[in-house]
Amino acid sequence: MSHKVLIANRGEIALRAIRACKELGIKTVAVYSQGDKNLKHLKFADETVCIGPASPLESYLNVPSILSAAEVTNTDAIYPGYGFLAEDFSFAEKCEESGFKFIGPNSKTIKMMGDKITAKSIAEKAGIQVVPGYKDDLPDDPDKIHAIAKNVGYPLMIKATAGGGGRGMRLIESEDELLDGLEITMQEAMNAFGNKVVYFEKFISNPRHIEVQIVADGKGNVIHLGTRDCSIQRRHQKLIEEAPASNINPELLSNTLDACLKLCKDINYEGVGTLEFLYENNAFYFIEMNTRIQVEHPVSEMITGFDLVKAQLKIALGIPTTLDQSKISFRGHAIECRINAENPRTFTPSPGLITKMHPPGGFGIRFDSHIYSGYEVPPYYDSLLAKIITTANSRSSCIKRMTSALDEFFVEGIETNHSLHQKLMHDDVFNKNNHTINYLENEFFKNYE
Repeated sequence: MSHKVLIANRGEIALRAIRACKELGIKTVAVYSQGDKNLKHLKFADETVCIGPASPLESYLNVPSILSAAEVTNTDAIYPGYGFLAEDFSFAEKCEESGFKFIGPNSKTIKMMGDKITAKSIAEKAGIQVVPGYKDDLPDDPDKIHAIAKNVGYPLMIKATAGGGGRGMRLIESEDELLDGLEITMQEAMNAFGNKVVYFEKFISNPRHIEVQIVADGKGNVIHLGTRDCSIQRRHQKLIEEAPASNINPELLSNTLDACLKLCKDINYEGVGTLEFLYENNAFYFIEMNTRIQVEHPVSEMITGFDLVKAQLKIALGIPTTLDQSKISFRGHAIECRINAENPRTFTPSPGLITKMHPPGGFGIRFDSHIYSGYEVPPYYDSLLAKIITTANSRSSCIKRMTSALDEFFVEGIETNHSLHQKLMHDDVFNKNNHTINYLENEFFKNYE
Protein backbone atom coordinates (compact mmCIF):
# COMPACT_ATOMS: atom_id res chain seq x y z
CA MET A 1 0.00 0.00 0.00
CA SER A 2 1.28 3.48 -0.89
CA HIS A 3 1.33 6.20 1.76
CA LYS A 4 1.46 9.96 1.84
CA VAL A 5 2.69 11.79 4.93
CA LEU A 6 2.18 15.44 5.78
CA ILE A 7 5.11 16.95 7.70
CA ALA A 8 3.53 19.32 10.25
CA ASN A 9 6.78 21.05 11.20
CA ARG A 10 9.67 23.10 9.87
CA GLY A 11 13.47 23.36 9.94
CA GLU A 12 15.85 20.49 10.49
CA ILE A 13 13.29 17.99 11.81
CA ALA A 14 11.11 18.51 8.74
CA LEU A 15 14.10 17.82 6.50
CA ARG A 16 14.96 14.77 8.60
CA ALA A 17 11.43 13.43 8.16
CA ILE A 18 11.47 14.04 4.38
CA ARG A 19 14.70 12.07 4.07
CA ALA A 20 13.28 9.13 6.04
CA CYS A 21 10.12 9.13 3.92
CA LYS A 22 12.17 9.08 0.72
CA GLU A 23 14.11 6.03 1.92
CA LEU A 24 10.82 4.24 2.58
CA GLY A 25 9.25 5.29 -0.73
CA ILE A 26 6.61 7.43 1.00
CA LYS A 27 5.15 10.52 -0.71
CA THR A 28 5.41 13.74 1.29
CA VAL A 29 3.50 16.97 1.77
CA ALA A 30 5.40 19.88 3.34
CA VAL A 31 3.39 22.65 4.96
CA TYR A 32 4.94 26.05 5.55
CA SER A 33 4.18 29.56 6.73
CA GLN A 34 4.54 32.71 4.65
CA GLY A 35 7.72 33.44 6.60
CA ASP A 36 9.21 30.06 5.66
CA LYS A 37 8.87 29.94 1.88
CA ASN A 38 12.62 29.43 1.44
CA LEU A 39 13.03 26.41 3.72
CA LYS A 40 15.29 23.73 2.26
CA HIS A 41 12.95 20.77 2.73
CA LEU A 42 10.26 22.38 0.57
CA LYS A 43 12.44 21.68 -2.46
CA PHE A 44 12.44 17.94 -1.72
CA ALA A 45 8.79 17.37 -0.82
CA ASP A 46 6.39 15.97 -3.41
CA GLU A 47 3.84 18.68 -2.59
CA THR A 48 3.86 21.91 -0.58
CA VAL A 49 1.00 23.86 1.00
CA CYS A 50 1.15 27.29 2.63
CA ILE A 51 -0.89 27.15 5.84
CA GLY A 52 -0.84 30.76 6.98
CA PRO A 53 1.13 33.85 8.01
CA ALA A 54 4.55 33.76 9.66
CA SER A 55 3.13 33.76 13.19
CA PRO A 56 3.20 30.18 14.59
CA LEU A 57 -0.30 30.66 16.04
CA GLU A 58 -1.62 31.27 12.54
CA SER A 59 0.38 28.54 10.81
CA TYR A 60 2.22 25.70 12.56
CA LEU A 61 -0.19 25.81 15.52
CA ASN A 62 -3.24 26.34 13.33
CA VAL A 63 -4.91 22.94 13.52
CA PRO A 64 -7.75 23.63 11.01
CA SER A 65 -5.22 24.81 8.40
CA ILE A 66 -3.03 21.73 8.86
CA LEU A 67 -5.99 19.35 8.65
CA SER A 68 -7.30 21.18 5.59
CA ALA A 69 -3.90 20.80 3.92
CA ALA A 70 -3.97 17.08 4.73
CA GLU A 71 -7.45 16.75 3.27
CA VAL A 72 -6.81 18.58 -0.02
CA THR A 73 -3.62 16.58 -0.65
CA ASN A 74 -5.22 13.20 0.21
CA THR A 75 -2.72 12.62 2.99
CA ASP A 76 -3.21 9.54 5.15
CA ALA A 77 -0.80 10.35 8.01
CA ILE A 78 0.62 13.40 9.79
CA TYR A 79 4.17 13.60 11.20
CA PRO A 80 4.47 16.14 14.04
CA GLY A 81 8.23 16.11 14.76
CA TYR A 82 9.07 17.95 18.01
CA GLY A 83 7.74 21.22 19.38
CA PHE A 84 4.58 22.89 18.04
CA LEU A 85 1.79 20.27 18.16
CA ALA A 86 3.91 17.16 18.74
CA GLU A 87 2.65 16.57 22.30
CA ASP A 88 -0.76 18.21 21.95
CA PHE A 89 -3.24 15.40 22.68
CA SER A 90 -6.14 17.42 21.26
CA PHE A 91 -4.33 17.70 17.90
CA ALA A 92 -3.69 13.95 17.86
CA GLU A 93 -7.37 13.45 18.72
CA LYS A 94 -8.49 15.71 15.88
CA CYS A 95 -6.20 13.83 13.48
CA GLU A 96 -7.78 10.55 14.55
CA GLU A 97 -11.32 11.95 14.25
CA SER A 98 -10.55 13.31 10.77
CA GLY A 99 -9.26 9.97 9.53
CA PHE A 100 -5.54 10.80 9.54
CA LYS A 101 -3.00 8.60 11.31
CA PHE A 102 -1.08 10.63 13.86
CA ILE A 103 2.51 9.40 13.74
CA GLY A 104 3.10 8.88 17.43
CA PRO A 105 1.18 7.56 20.44
CA ASN A 106 -2.59 7.86 20.45
CA SER A 107 -4.23 10.94 21.96
CA LYS A 108 -5.14 9.17 25.22
CA THR A 109 -1.53 8.13 25.84
CA ILE A 110 -0.22 11.63 25.06
CA LYS A 111 -2.74 13.15 27.47
CA MET A 112 -1.97 10.59 30.17
CA MET A 113 1.82 10.92 30.01
CA GLY A 114 1.69 14.67 29.41
CA ASP A 115 0.20 15.15 32.85
CA LYS A 116 3.26 14.93 35.07
CA ILE A 117 1.34 13.79 38.15
CA THR A 118 -0.36 10.95 36.26
CA ALA A 119 2.93 10.02 34.56
CA LYS A 120 4.72 9.74 37.91
CA SER A 121 2.00 7.51 39.28
CA ILE A 122 2.36 5.21 36.26
CA ALA A 123 6.15 5.23 36.67
CA GLU A 124 5.88 4.24 40.33
CA LYS A 125 3.63 1.30 39.40
CA ALA A 126 6.31 0.15 36.96
CA GLY A 127 8.89 0.17 39.76
CA ILE A 128 10.55 3.48 38.86
CA GLN A 129 11.60 5.84 41.65
CA VAL A 130 10.21 9.38 41.37
CA VAL A 131 11.26 12.64 42.99
CA PRO A 132 9.62 12.88 46.44
CA GLY A 133 6.86 15.47 46.60
CA TYR A 134 3.16 16.24 46.95
CA LYS A 135 1.05 15.35 43.92
CA ASP A 136 -2.53 15.77 45.19
CA ASP A 137 -4.61 18.91 44.67
CA LEU A 138 -3.31 21.71 46.86
CA PRO A 139 -5.79 23.10 49.41
CA ASP A 140 -6.83 26.76 49.53
CA ASP A 141 -5.86 27.18 53.19
CA PRO A 142 -2.40 28.88 53.42
CA ASP A 143 -1.60 27.12 56.69
CA LYS A 144 -2.25 23.72 55.10
CA ILE A 145 -0.12 24.69 52.08
CA HIS A 146 2.74 25.63 54.40
CA ALA A 147 2.38 22.32 56.26
CA ILE A 148 2.53 20.35 53.00
CA ALA A 149 5.61 22.26 51.86
CA LYS A 150 7.34 21.71 55.20
CA ASN A 151 6.66 17.99 54.92
CA VAL A 152 8.19 17.89 51.41
CA GLY A 153 11.13 19.90 52.69
CA TYR A 154 12.95 23.00 51.50
CA PRO A 155 14.25 23.80 48.99
CA LEU A 156 11.39 22.61 46.78
CA MET A 157 10.18 23.11 43.23
CA ILE A 158 6.70 24.26 42.27
CA LYS A 159 5.92 22.70 38.88
CA ALA A 160 3.01 23.00 36.47
CA THR A 161 1.51 19.59 35.80
CA ALA A 162 1.14 20.59 32.12
CA GLY A 163 4.57 22.22 31.96
CA GLY A 164 7.53 21.54 29.73
CA GLY A 165 10.49 23.12 27.96
CA GLY A 166 11.73 24.66 31.18
CA ARG A 167 8.54 26.68 31.70
CA GLY A 168 6.06 26.52 34.57
CA MET A 169 8.53 25.84 37.36
CA ARG A 170 9.92 27.85 40.27
CA LEU A 171 12.47 27.16 42.99
CA ILE A 172 11.29 27.95 46.53
CA GLU A 173 14.13 28.11 49.03
CA SER A 174 12.21 29.07 52.19
CA GLU A 175 8.68 29.32 53.51
CA ASP A 176 8.76 33.11 53.12
CA GLU A 177 8.79 32.65 49.32
CA LEU A 178 6.13 29.97 49.18
CA LEU A 179 2.76 31.69 48.79
CA ASP A 180 3.92 34.43 46.40
CA GLY A 181 5.88 31.87 44.37
CA LEU A 182 2.86 29.59 44.23
CA GLU A 183 0.60 32.37 42.94
CA ILE A 184 3.11 33.47 40.31
CA THR A 185 3.75 29.92 39.09
CA MET A 186 0.03 29.15 38.82
CA GLN A 187 -0.50 32.31 36.77
CA GLU A 188 2.47 31.51 34.52
CA ALA A 189 1.13 27.97 34.04
CA MET A 190 -2.31 29.29 33.10
CA ASN A 191 -0.81 31.73 30.60
CA ALA A 192 1.54 29.19 29.04
CA PHE A 193 -0.52 26.01 29.10
CA GLY A 194 -4.11 26.99 29.87
CA ASN A 195 -3.88 24.89 33.04
CA LYS A 196 -2.95 26.35 36.45
CA VAL A 197 -2.62 23.04 38.33
CA VAL A 198 0.78 22.74 40.02
CA TYR A 199 2.46 20.37 42.45
CA PHE A 200 5.37 20.38 44.92
CA GLU A 201 8.54 18.40 44.37
CA LYS A 202 11.67 18.04 46.48
CA PHE A 203 14.51 19.99 44.86
CA ILE A 204 17.31 17.67 43.79
CA SER A 205 20.18 20.10 44.20
CA ASN A 206 22.96 18.98 41.88
CA PRO A 207 21.95 16.11 39.60
CA ARG A 208 22.77 15.00 36.09
CA HIS A 209 20.02 14.83 33.48
CA ILE A 210 19.80 11.30 32.08
CA GLU A 211 17.36 10.03 29.46
CA VAL A 212 16.28 6.60 28.24
CA GLN A 213 15.22 6.26 24.60
CA ILE A 214 12.51 3.69 23.91
CA VAL A 215 10.71 2.37 20.82
CA ALA A 216 7.42 0.44 21.01
CA ASP A 217 5.02 -0.92 18.40
CA GLY A 218 1.78 -0.80 20.39
CA LYS A 219 1.63 -4.60 20.30
CA GLY A 220 3.69 -5.27 23.40
CA ASN A 221 7.11 -5.19 21.74
CA VAL A 222 9.41 -2.59 23.32
CA ILE A 223 13.13 -1.91 23.05
CA HIS A 224 15.46 0.73 24.46
CA LEU A 225 18.42 2.41 22.78
CA GLY A 226 20.23 3.03 26.04
CA THR A 227 20.86 6.33 27.75
CA ARG A 228 21.71 9.94 26.95
CA ASP A 229 23.35 12.52 29.20
CA CYS A 230 21.87 16.00 28.67
CA SER A 231 23.41 17.78 31.65
CA ILE A 232 24.93 20.73 29.79
CA GLN A 233 21.95 23.07 30.11
CA ARG A 234 21.10 26.72 30.48
CA ARG A 235 17.76 27.62 32.07
CA HIS A 236 16.58 24.02 31.59
CA GLN A 237 17.39 24.21 27.85
CA LYS A 238 19.83 21.58 26.58
CA LEU A 239 22.94 22.64 24.65
CA ILE A 240 25.00 19.44 24.45
CA GLU A 241 23.81 15.84 24.59
CA GLU A 242 25.74 12.60 24.47
CA ALA A 243 25.20 8.85 24.42
CA PRO A 244 25.63 6.72 26.33
CA ALA A 245 25.59 8.36 29.75
CA SER A 246 28.87 7.54 31.50
CA ASN A 247 29.65 6.59 35.10
CA ILE A 248 26.23 5.15 35.97
CA ASN A 249 25.88 2.35 38.54
CA PRO A 250 25.55 -0.75 36.28
CA GLU A 251 23.05 -2.68 38.41
CA LEU A 252 20.89 0.39 38.95
CA LEU A 253 21.02 1.18 35.24
CA SER A 254 19.97 -2.33 34.27
CA ASN A 255 17.03 -2.25 36.69
CA THR A 256 15.97 1.20 35.45
CA LEU A 257 16.08 0.17 31.78
CA ASP A 258 13.96 -2.90 32.56
CA ALA A 259 11.46 -0.73 34.45
CA CYS A 260 11.25 1.68 31.50
CA LEU A 261 10.38 -1.20 29.20
CA LYS A 262 7.78 -2.42 31.70
CA LEU A 263 6.17 1.04 31.86
CA CYS A 264 5.79 1.14 28.08
CA LYS A 265 4.31 -2.35 28.00
CA ASP A 266 1.92 -1.46 30.83
CA ILE A 267 0.42 1.45 28.86
CA ASN A 268 0.69 -0.31 25.46
CA TYR A 269 2.87 2.50 24.15
CA GLU A 270 3.23 3.06 20.40
CA GLY A 271 6.05 4.97 18.71
CA VAL A 272 9.23 6.47 20.09
CA GLY A 273 9.48 8.10 23.49
CA THR A 274 11.94 9.32 26.07
CA LEU A 275 11.86 8.85 29.82
CA GLU A 276 13.73 11.61 31.60
CA PHE A 277 15.49 11.28 34.95
CA LEU A 278 17.54 13.22 37.44
CA TYR A 279 20.52 11.17 38.60
CA GLU A 280 22.24 11.98 41.88
CA ASN A 281 24.08 9.90 44.51
CA ASN A 282 23.53 6.63 42.64
CA ALA A 283 19.76 7.14 42.38
CA PHE A 284 17.49 7.70 39.38
CA TYR A 285 14.47 9.99 39.88
CA PHE A 286 11.85 9.95 37.10
CA ILE A 287 10.68 13.43 36.11
CA GLU A 288 8.67 13.04 32.89
CA MET A 289 8.12 11.19 29.64
CA ASN A 290 8.26 12.90 26.26
CA THR A 291 5.90 11.21 23.82
CA ARG A 292 7.69 12.37 20.68
CA ILE A 293 11.02 12.36 18.90
CA GLN A 294 13.67 14.38 20.77
CA VAL A 295 15.98 17.02 19.30
CA GLU A 296 18.88 14.91 20.57
CA HIS A 297 17.76 11.62 19.01
CA PRO A 298 20.77 11.42 16.62
CA VAL A 299 23.23 10.49 19.38
CA SER A 300 21.18 7.38 20.16
CA GLU A 301 21.06 6.52 16.46
CA MET A 302 24.80 6.90 16.07
CA ILE A 303 25.72 4.43 18.83
CA THR A 304 23.17 1.81 17.71
CA GLY A 305 22.70 2.26 13.95
CA PHE A 306 18.93 2.31 14.57
CA ASP A 307 16.95 4.91 12.58
CA LEU A 308 14.36 6.33 14.99
CA VAL A 309 12.43 8.43 12.47
CA LYS A 310 12.05 5.51 10.06
CA ALA A 311 10.86 3.43 13.01
CA GLN A 312 8.21 6.06 13.79
CA LEU A 313 6.95 5.94 10.24
CA LYS A 314 6.99 2.15 9.97
CA ILE A 315 5.15 1.58 13.25
CA ALA A 316 2.47 4.17 12.49
CA LEU A 317 1.88 3.07 8.90
CA GLY A 318 1.92 -0.66 9.56
CA ILE A 319 5.12 -1.29 7.63
CA PRO A 320 6.76 -4.47 8.97
CA THR A 321 9.49 -3.76 11.51
CA THR A 322 11.18 -5.92 14.11
CA LEU A 323 11.75 -4.67 17.64
CA ASP A 324 14.14 -7.13 19.28
CA GLN A 325 16.39 -5.96 22.10
CA SER A 326 18.90 -8.72 21.40
CA LYS A 327 19.43 -7.23 17.93
CA ILE A 328 20.41 -3.81 19.38
CA SER A 329 24.16 -3.47 19.83
CA PHE A 330 25.92 -0.46 21.31
CA ARG A 331 29.17 0.86 19.92
CA GLY A 332 31.30 3.83 20.85
CA HIS A 333 30.20 7.27 21.95
CA ALA A 334 28.31 10.15 20.32
CA ILE A 335 28.04 13.86 21.14
CA GLU A 336 25.66 16.48 19.75
CA CYS A 337 26.15 20.27 19.85
CA ARG A 338 23.10 22.44 19.21
CA ILE A 339 24.03 25.46 17.10
CA ASN A 340 21.54 28.25 17.80
CA ALA A 341 21.04 31.68 16.24
CA GLU A 342 21.84 33.63 19.38
CA ASN A 343 24.50 35.67 21.09
CA PRO A 344 26.87 33.21 22.86
CA ARG A 345 26.99 35.35 26.03
CA THR A 346 23.57 36.99 26.38
CA PHE A 347 21.65 34.31 24.43
CA THR A 348 19.70 37.07 22.68
CA PRO A 349 18.13 35.68 19.47
CA SER A 350 19.96 36.65 16.28
CA PRO A 351 17.73 36.27 13.20
CA GLY A 352 18.88 37.60 9.83
CA LEU A 353 20.59 36.69 6.57
CA ILE A 354 23.25 33.98 6.52
CA THR A 355 25.71 35.45 4.03
CA LYS A 356 28.05 32.47 4.09
CA MET A 357 28.29 29.12 5.89
CA HIS A 358 30.26 25.92 5.70
CA PRO A 359 29.19 22.57 7.22
CA PRO A 360 31.70 20.27 8.90
CA GLY A 361 32.46 16.91 7.35
CA GLY A 362 34.65 13.85 7.55
CA PHE A 363 34.66 10.45 9.15
CA GLY A 364 32.32 10.14 12.14
CA ILE A 365 30.69 13.55 11.65
CA ARG A 366 26.98 14.12 11.01
CA PHE A 367 25.40 17.51 10.25
CA ASP A 368 21.63 17.85 10.63
CA SER A 369 20.53 21.27 9.44
CA HIS A 370 18.22 23.20 7.13
CA ILE A 371 20.43 26.28 6.71
CA TYR A 372 22.47 27.33 3.66
CA SER A 373 24.32 30.37 2.34
CA GLY A 374 21.68 32.96 1.47
CA TYR A 375 19.08 31.60 3.91
CA GLU A 376 17.37 34.21 6.06
CA VAL A 377 16.71 33.04 9.61
CA PRO A 378 13.22 34.26 10.56
CA PRO A 379 12.55 35.86 13.97
CA TYR A 380 9.35 33.94 14.66
CA TYR A 381 10.55 30.46 15.62
CA ASP A 382 12.98 28.45 17.75
CA SER A 383 16.60 29.54 17.28
CA LEU A 384 17.97 26.06 16.45
CA LEU A 385 20.02 26.23 13.24
CA ALA A 386 21.95 22.97 13.19
CA LYS A 387 23.04 19.92 15.12
CA ILE A 388 26.63 18.76 14.80
CA ILE A 389 26.98 15.13 15.85
CA THR A 390 30.25 13.25 16.18
CA THR A 391 30.82 9.60 16.95
CA ALA A 392 34.01 7.75 17.91
CA ASN A 393 35.19 4.72 19.86
CA SER A 394 35.54 6.64 23.13
CA ARG A 395 34.20 9.81 24.75
CA SER A 396 37.59 11.51 24.66
CA SER A 397 38.01 10.75 20.94
CA CYS A 398 34.47 11.97 20.33
CA ILE A 399 35.28 15.31 21.99
CA LYS A 400 38.43 15.68 19.87
CA ARG A 401 36.41 14.96 16.73
CA MET A 402 33.78 17.52 17.78
CA THR A 403 36.52 20.07 18.38
CA SER A 404 37.73 19.53 14.82
CA ALA A 405 34.18 19.69 13.43
CA LEU A 406 33.48 22.97 15.24
CA ASP A 407 36.75 24.44 13.96
CA GLU A 408 35.70 23.59 10.42
CA PHE A 409 32.13 24.92 10.75
CA PHE A 410 31.27 28.60 10.36
CA VAL A 411 28.24 30.82 9.83
CA GLU A 412 28.54 34.47 8.77
CA GLY A 413 25.94 37.22 8.78
CA ILE A 414 24.32 36.39 12.13
CA GLU A 415 25.50 35.53 15.62
CA THR A 416 25.50 31.92 16.83
CA ASN A 417 26.56 30.06 19.97
CA HIS A 418 29.31 28.32 17.98
CA SER A 419 32.13 29.85 20.07
CA LEU A 420 30.46 28.68 23.30
CA HIS A 421 30.58 25.08 22.09
CA GLN A 422 34.23 25.49 21.13
CA LYS A 423 35.07 26.64 24.66
CA LEU A 424 33.09 23.79 26.21
CA MET A 425 35.01 21.20 24.19
CA HIS A 426 38.20 22.53 25.83
CA ASP A 427 36.66 22.81 29.30
CA ASP A 428 38.37 20.65 31.91
CA VAL A 429 35.21 19.86 33.91
CA PHE A 430 33.32 18.80 30.78
CA ASN A 431 36.25 16.74 29.53
CA LYS A 432 36.45 14.89 32.85
CA ASN A 433 32.67 14.37 32.78
CA ASN A 434 32.29 16.02 36.20
CA HIS A 435 29.51 18.42 35.23
CA THR A 436 25.89 18.48 36.42
CA ILE A 437 22.85 20.43 35.21
CA ASN A 438 23.99 23.41 37.30
CA TYR A 439 27.56 23.59 36.01
CA LEU A 440 27.01 25.95 33.08
CA GLU A 441 25.19 28.64 35.02
CA ASN A 442 26.81 28.29 38.44
CA GLU A 443 30.44 27.80 37.43
CA PHE A 444 31.30 27.89 33.73
CA PHE A 445 29.82 31.29 32.88
CA LYS A 446 31.60 32.95 35.82
CA ASN A 447 34.87 32.41 33.96
CA TYR A 448 33.46 32.79 30.45
CA GLU A 449 35.10 35.52 28.39
